[in-house]
Amino acid sequence: MPYNIVVLLKRVPDTESKITIRDNAVVTEGLNFVLDPYAEYGLEKALQLVEQHGGKVTAVLFGPEDAKETIRKALAVGADEAVHIVDPALEGGDAGTTAHVLAAALKKIPFDMVWAGKQAVDEDNAQVPLRVAELLDLPHVNSIIEFEISADGKSARCVREVDGERDVMVTTLPAIFTAQQGLGEIRYPSLKGIMGAKKKPITDWNAAALGLDPATVGKAGAQIEMVALMPPPARPPGKIIPGDAETAAKELARLLREEAKVI
Repeated sequence: MPYNIVVLLKRVPDTESKITIRDNAVVTEGLNFVLDPYAEYGLEKALQLVEQHGGKVTAVLFGPEDAKETIRKALAVGADEAVHIVDPALEGGDAGTTAHVLAAALKKIPFDMVWAGKQAVDEDNAQVPLRVAELLDLPHVNSIIEFEISADGKSARCVREVDGERDVMVTTLPAIFTAQQGLGEIRYPSLKGIMGAKKKPITDWNAAALGLDPATVGKAGAQIEMVALMPPPARPPGKIIPGDAETAAKELARLLREEAKVI
């Protein structure tokens, strides 16, 4: 049976970019943004499921106007259409307000399942998809590395990797799932896909389209206030221990005991 699948995407700074902070905020000028790697695993699984069973993949991204470049990448690798939630009144919030925005969007989109990344590599909250599931009263399974739909198409078997072990969870559909590294091999856009993405529809929704009161979302509705943002302290330079293996091992043990005080 075919499935309508929604993938929640996020635009994040490239992990290879140099992050600088000014006025208690990350400087975005000149910063390279990419599609969050964990969200890419969720997108890949959605595409595989539609290839196997038929259906449609809708990408949803909540972000500023220039995030459309990130959305186009999802369309280039195979998503059928996209929704861009873009409104300055919705920005500056926390995980809770973001979840409310995405939940409102999902109420307008028919779906059989929702995929997202287990966390985003910028803030590492690992909260938003699970909050969305709670708001929509849907079951959710996180950090999935293996996924299989049942023969009757009404449930799914999920394998999760937790603290070096694996557990198996079975849930009914519809449900919300988050992807972990290892769920599949991420595909790259082809030239044909890149050209075709320009013709695929992207629908813009703002707070009014979602029926949201700006006073309850974005910065106005946030329950968490960012008090200070600062880079981690610079690491001390490394130390090279000269000598043969026996001499170096003895000196290393002394340094660990007397200077680092870890043994």
